[in-house]
Amino acid sequence: MSHELPDPSFEVIISTFATQAAVALGQVPNPMTGKAEVDLGHAKFAIDLLQILDEKTKGNRDEDEDQMMTDLLYRLRMLYVDKSAE
Repeated sequence: MSHELPDPSFEVIISTFATQAAVALGQVPNPMTGKAEVDLGHAKFAIDLLQILDEKTKGNRDEDEDQMMTDLLYRLRMLYVDKSAE
């Protein structure tokens, strides 16, 4: 079974880490189990990787990429805080 992969891009890199964080925050079912599971350690790791990517690419992104990164990090951090409080 062959799946067509998207063209490599900054957005694909960002969405890869964001998807990992969403799975770890229980927002998306784990593809291995099909169940929503919370793993705060993995979520924090994925969010921290996005933060590093944000810092290292600042000044080299266009306006849409800046907005995407800002919005994504904010949403993931808020979800992390909510899940940590449960």
